[in-house]
Amino acid sequence: MDKTPLTQKGADELKAELKRRKSVERPRIVQAIEEARAHGDLKENAEYHAAKEEQGFNEGRIAEIESKLATAQIVDVARAGAQANGRIIFGAVVDLMDEDSGEELRYQIVGEDESDIKSGLLSFASPIARALIGKSEGDSVEVQVPGGARHLEIVGVRYDG
Repeated sequence: MDKTPLTQKGADELKAELKRRKSVERPRIVQAIEEARAHGDLKENAEYHAAKEEQGFNEGRIAEIESKLATAQIVDVARAGAQANGRIIFGAVVDLMDEDSGEELRYQIVGEDESDIKSGLLSFASPIARALIGKSEGDSVEVQVPGGARHLEIVGVRYDG
């Protein structure tokens, strides 16, 4: 089974969600099912069917998180960064400048499950991250994105962990 890279922060967030789903959501849903069941005829009981649907979703998400954590390779970004010799690797925080517009950008390269472009968390599988990995401060890269080619200069690289 392939290992999926994940930062420590991403792993901690998944563990917190798993704990909440098991210890808070699961008992709440079971209680809602019991209350709906007490109302009688289950065939026409919308509350019962909604609670059962929510239960299925919650249990599916629990299984998904457990699977992700089981296959995760948690990367110690600070330690990996110490060995990267200034190159961009998984977990690096990269400061960029769009050479065409002058726009300044900051991204951290993270696992697919923790990516959120609006928060500056860029999946390692994205076109921009693939173009950046292995490069160093001062390098320029051309990236093909849906809007066309972007020319980015790497202004800084750090490994925050």
